[in-house]
Amino acid sequence: MHLFYQPDAEQESFLSEEESRHCVKTLRLTKGDTIDVTDGKGKRYKSVIETADPRRCTFRIQETFVQTPRPYRIHLAVAPTKNSDRIEWLVEKTVELGIDHLSFFVSKHSERRLLKIDRLEKIAVAAMKQSLQLFMPVIDPLLDFSSVLTKPADQRFIAHLPEDASAAPLAKAGLPGGTTLVLIGPEGDFAKPEIEAALASGFNMVTLGSTRLRTETAALAACHTIHLINTI
Repeated sequence: MHLFYQPDAEQESFLSEEESRHCVKTLRLTKGDTIDVTDGKGKRYKSVIETADPRRCTFRIQETFVQTPRPYRIHLAVAPTKNSDRIEWLVEKTVELGIDHLSFFVSKHSERRLLKIDRLEKIAVAAMKQSLQLFMPVIDPLLDFSSVLTKPADQRFIAHLPEDASAAPLAKAGLPGGTTLVLIGPEGDFAKPEIEAALASGFNMVTLGSTRLRTETAALAACHTIHLINTI
């Protein structure tokens, strides 16, 4: 299956220049070839190429398929790492696993305070297509920590490994269904006032295992754990 992304496929019967170039120049598809187009909102359009133009490839929709969303949603809020490559890896892998919402926030110990959201969205689109998914996750602009604490969810957790081992594992604390939001701290961990503020805002503390994880590893572990809670 050749899957392409056009968020307005029902109104716009052409691919973006980047998608057109990939379709015509890279994959060497031509007029009459069949492609699949997704709007990133759960619809897949079986289509036929009408104009194989690498700048504006047009297509004709033949059939529409609608995918039912999962009965649960995953929202991760992450303090971005200093190394941008690791942030991009995090986006790619969580999208491949299946994620609905990604928020990035500035923490007291954050070493990165700027993000190229356009770049992360392009990586998310590529990962969505590679894994043949039909839902494009929401990626928020960089937020401050207090804004993240107001994000609504049915279950809200802050991932932290306290010295007294008082927190329950996410795998045991989480329940299936609804929206689950997990806060993942920076490389220097959450500051104590941030943990206190999260708990006061109704977040529950959980762990992702007994070892200290890198930020991007913790995000991937949280995403996978929520899937397991909802599928086992």
